[in-house]
Amino acid sequence: MNLKLALAVVVSALALNAMAASVDVDGIQVEDKATVAGTQLTLNGVGTRHKGSLKMYVAALYLEKKTSNTAEVFNQSGPKRLSLTMVRNVEAGELGRLFTHQIIANSDKAIILRLAPQLRRMGEMFAQQKKVLIEDSIMIDWVPGTGTVITIQDKMQIEPFKEPEFYKAMLSIWLGNSPAEKPLKNALLGLP
Repeated sequence: MNLKLALAVVVSALALNAMAASVDVDGIQVEDKATVAGTQLTLNGVGTRHKGSLKMYVAALYLEKKTSNTAEVFNQSGPKRLSLTMVRNVEAGELGRLFTHQIIANSDKAIILRLAPQLRRMGEMFAQQKKVLIEDSIMIDWVPGTGTVITIQDKMQIEPFKEPEFYKAMLSIWLGNSPAEKPLKNALLGLP
């Protein structure tokens, strides 16, 4: 094998290793890496949210350090991402109401009272969206020093929510004691 060919083989192998792998979940390609605030995160788990017999979205949780422990997810101080990719069209206001109800179901009254203005802002943001369509993506990122950043189709929707409690309340929708769906909670934690 000549030197040029050997070098080309090595470069190709390195390029393939550097490319992020993806997994197909209900027709949605989910990458195994994500970057938030310049920090590379690893896919912790992925699953599909159902409402009755209908599939709503594919959710993926990205963390700096993989864990199957809910408390560790909440306590990791670095950037985090929860991504949702729609598998059907949904009224955005309905999605906002579902999120708010799940936050209330998973939070104590003191937290709900403290976060009431933020929950109202989030509800207004979803109401202004009208619809989220098949393959639209919603990113809910925790960025230390900035707060919770919500983007839909790569466009930031609203000023960041500064309070760390807000991101924890958002995560509780999927990882709280009364999650939106228990099998999805397990999937996000990488559990069988």
